[in-house]
Amino acid sequence: MAEPGIKLNLSTSARRTALLGAMFLMATSAIGPGFITQTTVFTAQIGAAFAFAILASILIDIAVQMNVWRVIGVSGLRAQELGNKVLPGVGWLLSGLVFLGGVVFNIGNIAGTGLGANAMMGVDPKVGGAVSAIVAILVFLSKKAGMALDRIVVLLGAVMILLMIYVAIVAAPPLGEALKNTILPEKVDFLIITTLVGGTVGGYITYAGAHRMLDSGATGIRHVKEITRSSILGILTTGLMRVLLFLAILGVVAGGTVLTSNNMAAEAFGAAAGEIGLRMFGVVLWAAAITSVIGAAFTSVSFITSSRTPERKRNLITVAFIAGCAIAYVFLGQAPQQLLIFAGAFNGLILPVGFALLLWVAWRRRDLMQGYAYPKWLLLIGTAAWILTVFLGWTSIMGLAKLWA
Repeated sequence: MAEPGIKLNLSTSARRTALLGAMFLMATSAIGPGFITQTTVFTAQIGAAFAFAILASILIDIAVQMNVWRVIGVSGLRAQELGNKVLPGVGWLLSGLVFLGGVVFNIGNIAGTGLGANAMMGVDPKVGGAVSAIVAILVFLSKKAGMALDRIVVLLGAVMILLMIYVAIVAAPPLGEALKNTILPEKVDFLIITTLVGGTVGGYITYAGAHRMLDSGATGIRHVKEITRSSILGILTTGLMRVLLFLAILGVVAGGTVLTSNNMAAEAFGAAAGEIGLRMFGVVLWAAAITSVIGAAFTSVSFITSSRTPERKRNLITVAFIAGCAIAYVFLGQAPQQLLIFAGAFNGLILPVGFALLLWVAWRRRDLMQGYAYPKWLLLIGTAAWILTVFLGWTSIMGLAKLWA
């Protein structure tokens, strides 16, 4: 009787590892090169008052992700599969939107790895980007690609957290002022809050962790507690990273340093910890970018394949996806600015469309939820968050109009 017990333990251990990987995949996908720049710029603009924006974005993220993880987890179906069951063709429309945004942003993510490698070791950004793309490709060529993906995102996520803790301590931010502004902000900038939410949950990021969770096998009604716990811990990990970076930048700004360069984040790390700070910035940027490359590739491909697609075939498609983005980066040098703006606006449109689809399943399609009685309180906070995503979508449409003008 011992042998079955051992197999069960191994299976449980593997599932827990995959769930941990799903949590960090969601967190590190949200913490890309754009996140680092965005947080630095906003902290330099409004100082300690940015703490309130962080709190608001974390609360909104929890409302969105708890619903996304629960609907996908309990149903055992990917977002596009649910969409096609609700209304044939809607799922593939969502797939097209997510995939388009994923391609453009992954070019930007690979560019981020190049800049990180340059700051870390002084290598040419194009060489650094190309080598980093090869590293990401090797993850998916591994015989145990799923395990490799989980381990690398957890490892690099932990490295990012530890380095940001160090820089935050060295920068000596005014914690009392930050805490006060978390509850009683001196300034509330709603545009900053909506930008943070769009950058943390928009596009492929919405589904990165939840789709990886499906591969762990933790699906169905009996795994609701695991699904809920993993979704909350994942978004809190994202929040922790955001808070640590904010504190590091706040310490520099509060100390009187004026950030004026084109790379304000690198300047802030250098001001806080000197030459070693610049190297640390390179490591953080590279880790943020390479995990975003992996997250964008995994999630984008999960939208153009099905749960029945053999894992090996899915991994080879993912390799081709990364290689294509890397080739585009080498020739372009970076993702064209207009394309990035266009993809960013598209992310703002994907969020309310995809989220509305999942909420509809929770509200009206109990048959797709294995008869699960969905909590009304979770539906209510999800609906409130969806209303905000509609506003974000409207803002995105305005952004698209300006772009075409």
